[in-house]
Amino acid sequence: MTESIPVPPAARAAGRVARALAGAVAVTALDVVLLALALGGFVALLATPRAVALLAVWLAGGVALALLRPVRTHDPVEHDKERGLDLVALLVLPVATPPVAAAGARFGILPWFAHPVVGWLGVALVAIGLGSRIAAMTRLGSRFSPLVAVQRVHHLETGGLYARVRHPGYLGSLTACAGAMLALGSALALPLLIAFAMLLRARIEREEALLEHHFGDEYRAYRQRTGALIPKF
Repeated sequence: MTESIPVPPAARAAGRVARALAGAVAVTALDVVLLALALGGFVALLATPRAVALLAVWLAGGVALALLRPVRTHDPVEHDKERGLDLVALLVLPVATPPVAAAGARFGILPWFAHPVVGWLGVALVAIGLGSRIAAMTRLGSRFSPLVAVQRVHHLETGGLYARVRHPGYLGSLTACAGAMLALGSALALPLLIAFAMLLRARIEREEALLEHHFGDEYRAYRQRTGALIPKF
């Protein structure tokens, strides 16, 4: 019988980071393909500075998440049922928004945002939005969940970005999605952005009901002094 050789913790951690980095590169590669198809090819993509800048921001965000690894465990004790279709839409809509906007710009459909200043402002909003999303995930750590859930070891987060806004991660996602549409110059993707915002609103309502049930008066007091998506000062 051959004895298995234990893998040192450092090696396991390095393996997890490597897999996360590979995942970030794979997601960015998908973004490259989608934008290239929307813009008319890889040459057209490389000739569009804002599209290249967006890809660089997305890759940087993916690498940052891979290195930080904020979510290391997932042990929910209470959760709210969520339709699988809603989860798919929450994933697909932000991915689809940039290529749809790029295709609109390419064919001159609803070019409401076709101005260089607005476009580069959109790139900046994507960077700010992704940064806020990553900061929120890092602040929550293993309390973060892709589902509407409360973890076994879970205290109410009220510091950092959460001191002024209750859902900075969702705010960051919505900001990044809107920024991508602005960066690529067409309002053709506006219905996707609106649908994404509506899904986030419905998710926030379910999440807040769960948190109020779990934390009671502590959460009600926190909700009173903060904004859901717009910071309250």
